[in-house]
Amino acid sequence: MSFAELIPPPSRHPVLRFFDLAAFACMVVAGLQLVTLISIFGWLVFGRYVLNDTPTWVEQLALLLVVWITFLGAAAGVWTRAHLSVDFIREALPPPIRRLLYWLAVIGMIIFGACLAWQGWGLASGTWARRIPMLGIAEGWRAVPMVICGVLTVLFSCCHLVALMRGQDPAEVC
Repeated sequence: MSFAELIPPPSRHPVLRFFDLAAFACMVVAGLQLVTLISIFGWLVFGRYVLNDTPTWVEQLALLLVVWITFLGAAAGVWTRAHLSVDFIREALPPPIRRLLYWLAVIGMIIFGACLAWQGWGLASGTWARRIPMLGIAEGWRAVPMVICGVLTVLFSCCHLVALMRGQDPAEVC
């Protein structure tokens, strides 16, 4: 797959194209953070065993990066429908019940995303005055990805809900 294939085609609806680009941006940022995470652990091992001087900031930065990677990846997974789901039970049921359960799952994702954004905002604003040891940045940066993931989850799930209301399969539309 080439890089050009990852960019959404201009023929898609502008809202869908924006969501495609938002999910793509989440994956790019999470990917760069993963490369950074691997690199700093390489530096940790080198510092500890070769230089006999362990860099103490690595653990705190690694914890921060893991949170960002997880939440950005989760948001993109909601859009691409690549998140973990147990659907074998739903698929074994009759179509009317299956459709109802799908509606409930999408509505549940909207509620979950809203709660995640709201609580993440409260956590970020409540911890902004404190500093992360060894990094010297606001503790609230650990909760910012919760807000981003929550907002994107609500937006992406609302798009899935609109597709359901139109009688379309969200996997084909979104």
